[in-house]
Amino acid sequence: MRFRYPFRNCTVKDKFMAITLFGLILIVWFGNFSHSVGDIERRSVNNDLFNEIENLKRRVQELEHGQKVYPEVAFLNVKDRKRILITGGAGFVGSHLVDRLMMEGHEVTVVDNFFTGRKRNVEHWIGHENFELLNHDVINPLFIEVDQVYHLASPASPPNYMYNPVKTIKTNTIGTNNMLGLTKRVRGRLLLASTSEVYGDPEIHPQNEDYWGHVNPIGPRACYDEGKRVAETMCYAYHRQDGTEIRVARIFNTFGPRMHLNDGRVVSNFILQSLQDKPITIYGEGKQTRSFQYVSDLVDGLIRLMNSNYSMPVNIGNPDEYTIGDFAKIIKGLVGM
Repeated sequence: MRFRYPFRNCTVKDKFMAITLFGLILIVWFGNFSHSVGDIERRSVNNDLFNEIENLKRRVQELEHGQKVYPEVAFLNVKDRKRILITGGAGFVGSHLVDRLMMEGHEVTVVDNFFTGRKRNVEHWIGHENFELLNHDVINPLFIEVDQVYHLASPASPPNYMYNPVKTIKTNTIGTNNMLGLTKRVRGRLLLASTSEVYGDPEIHPQNEDYWGHVNPIGPRACYDEGKRVAETMCYAYHRQDGTEIRVARIFNTFGPRMHLNDGRVVSNFILQSLQDKPITIYGEGKQTRSFQYVSDLVDGLIRLMNSNYSMPVNIGNPDEYTIGDFAKIIKGLVGM
């Protein structure tokens, strides 16, 4: 049988149309082939990602269900165990308060927006049946059932509160109002962590609680100082009008583990400069006085005040004051300079 050329009797136009159609068929076929190869490659990548995600999920489950060793806690019966909310509980002072109350056997809920707080300060309690950590800003309302509220939420070091003064004063005013509203609703008790800064630039030393202060309401530090003064005013307004139980602690200089070395306060500044083998910065002649307390002593004071029947402001600090110059010499001696 002899092969016959199919386009022998076709016109040039017919041949052109046939070749064009054949070309289109080839284009479509190769296009489908390339898409198939691409689909295979994508499926391969997707399978790899899926397997990796599944491995990560299994790892998370292992970590969540793995045996975690917590610090030893006391057992309290239902009558003595309290449900306690600590705002700013991932911060320097707040995290030490969390440790103490957890070890005493209470149920503790920490609220923090992590502006200055650190999750690592309380991560050793995460997963414990008596502990809960909420990423929440106190300028937004919070609805929770508690017996006591330790309201510590606020930037407390000059670099932090001067970096965002509006945020600072909103935390100390709107945030305090929200916590007082919560305390009123649950008929609990609130302790406000105020500050010695409410005395401003005092003209008497040491200051007692009856001293009204020497303040500058428009200075660069006023967002913190005046914010705390307003917070105290709000506490006593709720107390007088609604009978809300309040406690006010005016906290003086505190130091200890978990404090930020770059917080701009005298203790951390002196320690950091000494460790870096730099001259210690002292303004003036160094004769200005300060008092310094260890953080565990402060925690003792906060808990005792909360559980007391005293509702007026209380200074919590070291009653012995030292000059800045003497303190600098102590720091130098401790680091071996």
